[in-house]
Amino acid sequence: MLRVALAGALLALSTQALAQYLWIDEKGIKQLSDRPPPPNIPEKNILKAPGKPLFNPNAPAPDEQAPDAAEPKTKAPPTLGERNADFNKRRAEAAQAAQKSAEEAKRKAAEQSACEAARNNQRALDDGIRITTYDKDGQRTVMGDAERAELAKKTQQALANCH
Repeated sequence: MLRVALAGALLALSTQALAQYLWIDEKGIKQLSDRPPPPNIPEKNILKAPGKPLFNPNAPAPDEQAPDAAEPKTKAPPTLGERNADFNKRRAEAAQAAQKSAEEAKRKAAEQSACEAARNNQRALDDGIRITTYDKDGQRTVMGDAERAELAKKTQQALANCH
């Protein structure tokens, strides 16, 4: 009889030893302890306490919100045909963008080449170097002062467009 009473007392005391508290602290970290949480922890952050059930089926879930009637239902995932059409559209847009950037790069390279040629012409004109050209018959002719002034004017206009 004494053994039964002693076993019952030990069993009753062992349930108190299993008293566990589970709460979320100020930093958002779950804490587990056999001691109650500090008094600054709000009741809603205490997830488990002795005598408090771990899950209350009547309490709303923290992430759950009241369903809104005006909110439309989520639409079904796209079909294979829709996904394929979207893929083809994105691929066409990417090809068009690549072509546009290639044309832009080609245009910039041509512009840079024209600017470099204009700078070289201006340098030759400024240095006073005799400039020769070829006429219709393939004969070499030296540029006169009027032609030189006209070329200098065109070169200045070309350089004005360079960046």
